[in-house]
Amino acid sequence: MTRSVRQVRLDADDDPFEDRGTDRYFNRELSWLAFNRRVLEEACNPAHPMLERLRFLSISGSNLDEFFMVRVAGLKGQQLQDVEARSADGLTPSQQLAPITLEADALLASQESVWRDIRHALADSGIQVLGSSKVDAVLSAKEIGWLETHFREQFFPILTPQALDPAHPFPFMPNKGLAVMFDLVRISDKEPIRELVMVPAGMSRFVRLPGDAARYVAVESMIKRFSALLFPGYRIEGAAEFRVLRDSDIELEEEAEDLVRYFANAIKRRRRGRVIRLELETGMPESLAKVLRDELGEQALVTESGSFLGIGDLEQIVEEDRPDLKFVPFTPRFPERIREFSGDCFAAIRSKDIIVHHPYETFDVVLAFLKQAANDPDVVAIKQTLYRAGKQSAVINALIQAAEAGKSVTAVVELKARFDEEQNLLWASALERAGVQVVYGFIDWKTHAKVSMVVRREAGQFRSYCHFGTGNYHPVTAKIYTDLSFFTAAPAAGRDAARMFNYITGYVEPENMEGVVLSPRSLRTRLLDEIDAEIAHARAGRAGMIWAKMNSLVDPAIIEKLYEASGAGVQIDLIIRGICCLRPRIPGLSENIRVKSIVGRFLEHSRIAVFGNGARLPNDGAHVYISSADWMPRNFDRRVEYLLPINNQTVHDQVLDQVMVANLIDNEQSWDLHADGSYTRTATGDKPFNLHRYFMTNPSLSGRGAALGAGGEVPTLSLRQD
Repeated sequence: MTRSVRQVRLDADDDPFEDRGTDRYFNRELSWLAFNRRVLEEACNPAHPMLERLRFLSISGSNLDEFFMVRVAGLKGQQLQDVEARSADGLTPSQQLAPITLEADALLASQESVWRDIRHALADSGIQVLGSSKVDAVLSAKEIGWLETHFREQFFPILTPQALDPAHPFPFMPNKGLAVMFDLVRISDKEPIRELVMVPAGMSRFVRLPGDAARYVAVESMIKRFSALLFPGYRIEGAAEFRVLRDSDIELEEEAEDLVRYFANAIKRRRRGRVIRLELETGMPESLAKVLRDELGEQALVTESGSFLGIGDLEQIVEEDRPDLKFVPFTPRFPERIREFSGDCFAAIRSKDIIVHHPYETFDVVLAFLKQAANDPDVVAIKQTLYRAGKQSAVINALIQAAEAGKSVTAVVELKARFDEEQNLLWASALERAGVQVVYGFIDWKTHAKVSMVVRREAGQFRSYCHFGTGNYHPVTAKIYTDLSFFTAAPAAGRDAARMFNYITGYVEPENMEGVVLSPRSLRTRLLDEIDAEIAHARAGRAGMIWAKMNSLVDPAIIEKLYEASGAGVQIDLIIRGICCLRPRIPGLSENIRVKSIVGRFLEHSRIAVFGNGARLPNDGAHVYISSADWMPRNFDRRVEYLLPINNQTVHDQVLDQVMVANLIDNEQSWDLHADGSYTRTATGDKPFNLHRYFMTNPSLSGRGAALGAGGEVPTLSLRQD
């Protein structure tokens, strides 16, 4: 939990929505599980190549792990501390945990079923994953000999069998720890003994046999198959695997004076957090299961999880070099407008605002912007937020290079970026060594805004160039997340960006913001004002329309205002990939609200809000915003986020007539949300449309350049009514 128990109770006491309940809200956690089931459904989609289906399965497994390590862990913590804070749908932590556990167990069973189907299909395609019982049936004596040699040389030296008896207490199991328990009998005197063998952290989950044929054996299967080498002189009576998930959230203490030292220690504590979930191999002997329940399961949720534990680890198989079983490779475009200026990012941006649509247009343009800033002698300062930068260091290297060149470089490194804290600590240290001014922002709030600012000397004056992104400065996720990168040299945007950085680095309250809206100051208020304006338009007989795209919709104040807008006749279309607590299509409450979710080859991640401004959408006068924030209480109240109005007409048209329209008309990757909380695939009808395929094959409006003028226009998606 990121808040103290005291703060949770304050929030509950001050709750302005005391009459809320399941008739007005979906449960946040169950909505998230429904999203992860949609991800799992893609693993069953026959339109996807087989290894891509396996990728979706592994993603659903990793997602579910994180859900338990963070969300369920938070609820368990509140339950154990008798915190009665209610969710948006009016449930206490204890009331939520029961249905969450049932649905999570059902999802886990579905994952196992899908894995069995995919495993058979992969075998038909020449990729085999062999369990310990199949090794002898499938492999030749020579191949088994190779496995045994590999086990002796690569496994035996690092595996550590541990006896379990009064002299040897149960060992500590780390988070995501996987182990095999054995019931043994010593042949010499028939003495029983119980042993545990943990799979060392960092060990690859699968061993691939040499040769062209793709045959994999899981580590735990290797341990079972060659257990005689670990336990000579013993007879194996029973063996089974188990896996542990622990509380992995970091609770920030208000008294944490040194954030760097605090998070370095907190990361170590995370690995030893309370056990939240204990997964047992199906069919585990009851004698072994009882030991595990007694040692690890007192407060944990215990489940039988099939014959393969840790579905997320199947990602290793996806890396098999079989292009015929994967999506056709896609090479992102570099914006033609920047090429027309001989690669000079500043000249292109100075000429006209540009928006880059990732991953269809390469993240390299962001790197080029930063590298040019680092090398340009006229650049005097760079300011950069870093939430998740990943392990690849292109962004970090550019900032280091700039600092070493004598430029003033400021990096706002967010230590509270969940599961990236350790990597961000490493980057912060490297940046400081190079002379970068590293700032960690607010203690209680995360800096989630994605903004870069470059100050350049031009004709005796300073000009600011800004990048506002809806996604992270992360070269890897930028290849699979759909996000928007907006570049501008507009003076007002530069002044607002400077005020934002001063707010983060010096706690200087930003006054007279000229366009950019920030949370936790006024972002929610701006959205509420825009919705109120649409209500007024509808009540005056004009068109009231709202289009919005985000990852999650949870905030009760926003949801209530959307209900009010629906009642006033405002037509609302929401594209919400993940969690949605709003209940659509309920007569008298939300009959004018439609919600869809898109799950496909790329992860929809951009945040966009559009308000009709008294006319039907799309129209030139519509208020169009991009943002770093989802519509959740944490984003409005406990994070530094931005909301940016798009005024440039070309960019306005691209976001509205291309990006939003494509999302709305997609019918190949879309799911419709119903009033009962169920999702069904959108019917394709006579005109199937796949937005990912569309953007992979069509250049964007603002980045296309003059070379794509007459005779090379982008196919229009406009829904405008002339």
